[in-house]
Amino acid sequence: MGCCQSVESKRDWKPLEERCCTDIPWLIIFSAFCIGMICICGFAIATGAASRLISGYDSYGNTCGQKNTKVEGIELSGRDQTDNKYVFFLDPCNIDIINRKIKSMALCVSKCPDTELKTYYDLKKFALDNGSQLCSYEITPTRYPSHGERFSKCPKLPVPPSKSIPVFHRCVPVDVGCYAEFAQAFVTFVSDNSVIHRVIAGVMASKEIIMGLCLLALVLSLILMVVIRYISLVLVWILTALVVLGSIGGTGVLWWLYVDHRNALNEKTTSVFGKEVAADNVKALLVYAIGATIFTVVLLLLMFFMRKRVALTITLFHVAGKVFIHLPLLALQPFWTFLSLMLFWVYWIAVLLALGTAGNPVKNNSTGLVEYQNKGPLQYMVWYHAVGLIWISEFILAFQQMTIAGAVVTYYFTRWGKRNKSQISATPILTSMLRACRYHLGTIAKGSFIITLVKIPRLILTYIHNQLKGKENACARCMLKACVCCLWCLEKCLAYLNQNAYTATAINSTSFCTSARDAFIILVENAVRVAAINTVGDFVLFLGKVLVVACTAFAGVLALNYQREYTVWVLPLLIVCLFAFLVAHCFLSVFEMVVDVLFLCFAVDTKYNDGSPGREYYMDKALMEFVENSKKMGRYKPDEGDGREMKSMTRGGTLA
Repeated sequence: MGCCQSVESKRDWKPLEERCCTDIPWLIIFSAFCIGMICICGFAIATGAASRLISGYDSYGNTCGQKNTKVEGIELSGRDQTDNKYVFFLDPCNIDIINRKIKSMALCVSKCPDTELKTYYDLKKFALDNGSQLCSYEITPTRYPSHGERFSKCPKLPVPPSKSIPVFHRCVPVDVGCYAEFAQAFVTFVSDNSVIHRVIAGVMASKEIIMGLCLLALVLSLILMVVIRYISLVLVWILTALVVLGSIGGTGVLWWLYVDHRNALNEKTTSVFGKEVAADNVKALLVYAIGATIFTVVLLLLMFFMRKRVALTITLFHVAGKVFIHLPLLALQPFWTFLSLMLFWVYWIAVLLALGTAGNPVKNNSTGLVEYQNKGPLQYMVWYHAVGLIWISEFILAFQQMTIAGAVVTYYFTRWGKRNKSQISATPILTSMLRACRYHLGTIAKGSFIITLVKIPRLILTYIHNQLKGKENACARCMLKACVCCLWCLEKCLAYLNQNAYTATAINSTSFCTSARDAFIILVENAVRVAAINTVGDFVLFLGKVLVVACTAFAGVLALNYQREYTVWVLPLLIVCLFAFLVAHCFLSVFEMVVDVLFLCFAVDTKYNDGSPGREYYMDKALMEFVENSKKMGRYKPDEGDGREMKSMTRGGTLA
């Protein structure tokens, strides 16, 4: 694999100088875990669960559409159901929400009823005409069921018309109103059939417009990633103006209300109780006004002293725009990541459904029917499979971060000729992906596992909180929410540190823990800059998302306005706006990653280089101009950080 082993007690940042395999034990652990996931899939297929999942099975253990073996103790098992390929539920609307299953007897039939059957005579006629008995197997079409058998072995009348699901051969009622329990929040809305029909008709009639607007949102997001370098300055000024005007205006309004209420208290004659209430209001307004004044003064001072860091944010946005011009395939990273996640999720759901039908047939003594129960090690397979969902999903996302970090690091630290970035490899993204696969899969596995360790307890506590809603006391509810909140904050902090650790790995080819430590020290040294980038930068990107959604929604209103027959616009516009926000979020998240990688590279560059011979900067001309302007204004020193010096990393000399 091209691995090299080196142990350095005195190490320095050496961008792209040598490449070593990192965290090999974690790669072995992750590979073993993936082999376990494959074994679970093979087990589900080998035990026949896949055939039961696709073809379906009745309440006597017979798989529809094939010959079956006898289940001990079940008289009606072992039947030949070759001609009966569909699963029919006697009471399809009897849904157990807690266990997420239909509490009804299931039979294998040759045809689903396509019309409503209102009487038992209709059932008999349907069976004779189509050769498909809808009552239990022991009741023949020529025999009329007794009064007791009607309720236990025949479908509940009236039998709604149903259609078979493609691939999965289940008879599903056409009237979706019977599944309203699954969406209790929409019961009122669903009950109004006229509203549903108008909304669905509007969506179906405007499907071409919806697709066109979604394509427009995609194009706008791509354009915004390139032009945001030019409008970032304007957006920052808008943010600054809004913050200044909002804070000063809010403080002024509070002081005006305080003066107005105080004058009214002095002039107005009311009861003793009324004066006490008015006096309390005056005191509260005075406290609010003083607090707002202090907040405004502190905020304005912070903005004044952080103006240089804001200028750095604007410069980084400008350079990030250049990165996307030189590395246009970066914009396609969300597509590959989304496609990979979708393929994995489809596989995961298919295996989960197969596991749900795996196991041994067991007779339920209370109902006399067959159930498939998971016993022994099979129960733990589901939990193993659930952990795999989180870990592998995080691994895919981390691989995207490592790919982006590797490409941007190569762009930043390339020193060919006169640092001509156009001389970079024709396929830097592919090169970065191959480098990550060859050297750093173990680091990606370790970083994603750390996120998984935090996410699993948070999801478990969230599930417990939802299950105990309305049952636990206020103290327990507060503690659960506090734990969930703390774990969420820890997860976000670790995700940010992981992203910077991947960047450090892309630069130095060091292990995850070493890279995380190095990146953390650099971030602490530049804490004020990090705060400026994460506040101002995030708000600018948020404004970019709002801009894409607003433009798409405006175009949608104009397009739907010329099609007056679309009586209900709400759902089409909501679909378009939601898609526009998701697309803008995906693309601008990549832009945000590029900015974070550029910042870490810039921080390392300015720490170990000063522009002198032998210590030339790697940075882009725009960043170099920012450094030179800062030097002229006496506000910047290359060797000075915002925190303590990284002594352990300066022993090995400076960058060549």
